[in-house]
Formats: sequence, C-alpha cells, structure tokens
Amino acid sequence: MTTFETGQTLTVATANAVLKAGLNHIAGGATGVDCARLQQFDSSALAVLLAWQRAARARHAASFSILNLPDGLASLAQAYGVQTLVSSRRH
Repeated sequence: MTTFETGQTLTVATANAVLKAGLNHIAGGATGVDCARLQQFDSSALAVLLAWQRAARARHAASFSILNLPDGLASLAQAYGVQTLVSSRRH
C-alpha cells in the first residue's frame, strides 16, 4: 500500500489545498492516507476524506485506507452518520 500523510491542519481554510494535494497523490497511485499528524480539523476534513475515497474508487482502486484517524474526527464522522465510510485502522 502506498500512503501519503495529512498535514497538521485540515479545516475549511485549508481544505481546497489539502484536497488537491491528496488528489495528486491518488493520481500517482496512492491507496491510503495516514492522519496521524492531524491535530486541527473541522467537518470539512470529512468532506476531503470522502472526496479522496471517491477519487481512488474512480481510479479503480480496490480500496482507500484511512489510517490513524484522530478520535475527535471519528466522533464527528459518527455525528454525521458517515463513520462506516471513513473507518480507520491504527498503524
């Protein structure tokens, strides 16, 4: 599996730039993202993760792995009802 890392921040202010960077990694063959460094986030982080999953699926990737999702972001995913879409593995 080829992964890329998020930065420390994924908020509405950074979402477009982070989204584009991740899409470039996915276009280059990445099949997962490691969120271990992610410390500051809001609900736009969920939108970015879901967009990355759609992009990977469009490239016919078998799956797109989300690693080390912060507990707070997992809680947001549960609140929005998308926890199964952004389920994470600890790495």
